[in-house]
Amino acid sequence: MARMRKQSTTVTSLASVPPDPPTEDIREPVVGNSAVWGKHRVLLLNATYEPLTAISIRRAVVLVLRERADIVHTDELGPQIHSADLAMPLPSVIRLRTYVRVPYRAKIPMTRAALMHRDRFRCGYCGAKANTIDHVVPRSRGGAHNWENCVACCAHCNHKKADRLLSELGWTLQASLTPPKGRHWRLLATVKEIDPAWSRYIDVGAA
Repeated sequence: MARMRKQSTTVTSLASVPPDPPTEDIREPVVGNSAVWGKHRVLLLNATYEPLTAISIRRAVVLVLRERADIVHTDELGPQIHSADLAMPLPSVIRLRTYVRVPYRAKIPMTRAALMHRDRFRCGYCGAKANTIDHVVPRSRGGAHNWENCVACCAHCNHKKADRLLSELGWTLQASLTPPKGRHWRLLATVKEIDPAWSRYIDVGAA
């Protein structure tokens, strides 16, 4: 964890963080023939280093240029972002200078991305790489669509299991079907791929 600097006592709301405004004076970074402007995501940290959300490069650059945030990590192998009078490395993590109050919500929404992260992209039946989601008790047999009845699954097991129960197949689960806990899981619910630079701020293995 990066060393905590003295924090500002200013408290704002997440809604006050400026959205993506026009930035005509900033040229979009390009790698070969592929623009990364709309693909790369930047981790936004609170002033306390708590992960808040993943934002676009455009929004991250605006926050930094407006002195609302500081760059914590950059993509050293990536392109630089150029404007008329400056050049800056592509950020991977930025941190707000003032604390943002985030409403607390105990229940983490179950999304495909969050479920895959919970089960570490491994099939809950055989341990192979997962590429789909299975309802342990099939929905056709009354199974619910929730954390306690859904598991990451490989295509082979999903096809073989079909609408049968585990007891009918003699299968056992290798995964723990529990809802994850922690505010960072709201971020994981929206992001499939995690930048390695984010790992010190996001405990992906926690549940």
